[in-house]
Amino acid sequence: MIKYCIILIYNKDRSKILMCHRIKQPYIGLKNLVGGKIEKGESPLDAAYREMEEETSITKNDIDIHHVISTNYVLENISLDVFAGRLKHDVKVYGDENPLCWIDADDNFFDITRYAGDGNLGHILLCANYHKKKIF
Repeated sequence: MIKYCIILIYNKDRSKILMCHRIKQPYIGLKNLVGGKIEKGESPLDAAYREMEEETSITKNDIDIHHVISTNYVLENISLDVFAGRLKHDVKVYGDENPLCWIDADDNFFDITRYAGDGNLGHILLCANYHKKKIF
């Protein structure tokens, strides 16, 4: 099974979510959460912090992330761990993968013409908001 992690990153006041604009498949041209492959022997949390820093320059000093969801896509042989957190302070974001952008947190993340994941991003945000007292 191939293992991935993604990170839902809120700005300090939780009004915006950091996303990347996909420049390659899958989901080319759509916005997605940052994240990537979990390496062999790496914990999902360690992978999430590593991927976040590589793709956004945000470090453990800038944010505490919490595990929100784990799911398996059996037909695709994929495992996904989802993390979420809120920045402790303003951070200049930059990375070497996809262009980054801040999106209003109340946007319709179920819109599959704008967001990757076939509606799963909307579900992830609903779960994170439901558990916001535990996460933030």
